[in-house]
Amino acid sequence: MQLPPLPVDADVYNQAQCPSRLILDRIADKWTTLIIGILSQAEHRRFNELRRMIGGISQKMLTQTLRDLERDGLVKRTIYPEIPPRVEYQLTRLGRTLCGPLASLTQWAHDHMEEVKGAQAAFDAAVRA
Repeated sequence: MQLPPLPVDADVYNQAQCPSRLILDRIADKWTTLIIGILSQAEHRRFNELRRMIGGISQKMLTQTLRDLERDGLVKRTIYPEIPPRVEYQLTRLGRTLCGPLASLTQWAHDHMEEVKGAQAAFDAAVRA
């Protein structure tokens, strides 16, 4: 079986400031995929709604991840001048373009989960032997 070539030279990942590497680091972190997925299911979400839906994320980490996504142009933060203030988050046009690739990765993980678990069990058994 011939694999499709990756679209970039593998050496590009060795460059500390490579734009591809910086973007891949962002979208591959622990929380970004969950946040993008949740934001893709509704027009907008509020901070505490996101925090409840994700579960296990600290307020500090959610704040930082949302700020990073906003800085990258993937998420828009809207503050409404109300008392108490209301803040909502939504995917930008650019953020919505990320949903397809993330859905493909999620589907791959679902399709191959048992195979990966089997490989992990075999590896762990061999290491213990």
